[in-house]
Amino acid sequence: MSPAMVISERKGEDEIPGSEYQKGVKQLVENGLHTVPKKYIFPPSDRPALNSSQDSNVAKQNLQLPIIDFSDLLGPKRSQVLQSLAIACERYGFFQLVNHGISDDVISSMRDVSGRFFDLPFEERGKYMTTDMRAPVRCGTSFSQTKDTVFCWRDFLKLLCHPLPHFQPHWPSSPVDFRKVAATYTEETKYLFLTLMEAIEESLGIIEEGAEGKDKITLKEFEDGSQMMVMNFYPACPEPDLTLGMPPHSDYGFLTLLLQDEVEGLQIQFQGQWVTVQPINNAFVVNVGDHLEIYSNGKYKSVLHRVLVNAEKNRTSVASLHSLPFNCTIRPSPKLIDEGNPKRYADTDFDTFLAYVSTREPKRKDFLDSRKLTTT
Repeated sequence: MSPAMVISERKGEDEIPGSEYQKGVKQLVENGLHTVPKKYIFPPSDRPALNSSQDSNVAKQNLQLPIIDFSDLLGPKRSQVLQSLAIACERYGFFQLVNHGISDDVISSMRDVSGRFFDLPFEERGKYMTTDMRAPVRCGTSFSQTKDTVFCWRDFLKLLCHPLPHFQPHWPSSPVDFRKVAATYTEETKYLFLTLMEAIEESLGIIEEGAEGKDKITLKEFEDGSQMMVMNFYPACPEPDLTLGMPPHSDYGFLTLLLQDEVEGLQIQFQGQWVTVQPINNAFVVNVGDHLEIYSNGKYKSVLHRVLVNAEKNRTSVASLHSLPFNCTIRPSPKLIDEGNPKRYADTDFDTFLAYVSTREPKRKDFLDSRKLTTT
């Protein structure tokens, strides 16, 4: 195709009514899309460099994240695993969790039902489209289809999950097994989160191994905490070098447990470079969120990450985001504050976060940066 024909074709696609963009990128692709509309084209400085030789900020090799063996965390090697966990959270902000105890059947069923949801006709998926960030079920596209100046190449389904008996009846009733499969997955990832947070508090020295500590967040508080599940669908893209599945961002909660498929796409920023996280079959990619960075008083860092898309394969993922209850205040642990390490973050809560993101596009770690105090 000649350059003139490409320009002409892109111009024609940019005549797509704005209402069609609101229906999601999957709907556009299914209607026959051969180039990326301008609405999805990122500025040159923000585009992915798919050929890393063209960009010194992109590593040439995939990143092997630290691997935490969940079964060792529960056994006699716990002390050594706690050290590895501390290193992973401090240096990388990410790790891969293996031998986590969630069966292959539960994982494959969750992947399968997520894919079947996005395979539903738009009329069915569209029932759950809303711009209300507090909605128990929210289907949408990009980050915010009402505020984003440039759309990212992603459709999503977000579900509030706790308390499960309250929210489950609001979840999609199609596919017919959706609620049952998603509920099982929700309960099992919640257990993983609780066990990991107990270990993380030990790794921070907030409590001694197996002991209680008044400066810790109690297990009960985390049990009653918020949980949101996000199913992501990234269609194959005709020009993946022009757009992103998700732009650079950090997660707002304590921990995110991500289930990837076999298609590469997740990148994290490590030592000033963008590096691709190699998928491990049935493992969870776990990352530190902004709330854990605040709670650890900056010792554990939430890390920028983004998602690439590709020209040949669809990609799906399921993220389970965990934090304290929405009405709780997040603050640095007093155990991690002293004369040599002053309080580095202002107290915050979910309403503060919502007020911030409702007035601007989320970019990088802007919200967390807004909570930093001037002390050094």
